[in-house]
Amino acid sequence: MGSRHLSRSIVLQTLYEWDFWEGKGTEVEKIFQRNLKSLGDGLFDQKYPQELLKGVLEHWDELNKLIVSGAPEWPLNQINAIDRNILRIGIFELLFSDLKEVPPKVAINEAVELAKTFGGDSSRRFVNGVLGTVYREMEEVFDKKKKDNN
Repeated sequence: MGSRHLSRSIVLQTLYEWDFWEGKGTEVEKIFQRNLKSLGDGLFDQKYPQELLKGVLEHWDELNKLIVSGAPEWPLNQINAIDRNILRIGIFELLFSDLKEVPPKVAINEAVELAKTFGGDSSRRFVNGVLGTVYREMEEVFDKKKKDNN
């Protein structure tokens, strides 16, 4: 498993646990450190998963709004916790990552791979559909980011 993919998996499992408990009584950093220690054997770049987790948490409300706009038939609390957190990671990477490091196709593909591994039978299609919708809605932002990076 690649270093970035492993990082995303650790962040997903951290967010899932924290989200499951609705952030009550547990500190997300403690969960992350435990998961990093138990699941991150051989992970050399520990900065990336820390930045990914921090970014998702900092943009939590914005990410949730984008999930709702990308899946209008699904209230946020009715999307299963794994899919919901995969979408948070995927949308964060789509919108806030450096395009040279994580191009949109990579962000979507990685989210779909997480859905295949951790989600249910329909997770892959659901995650791909929502991220595709968000991507299409945000194309102007991506075009501007591309111009800024050149």
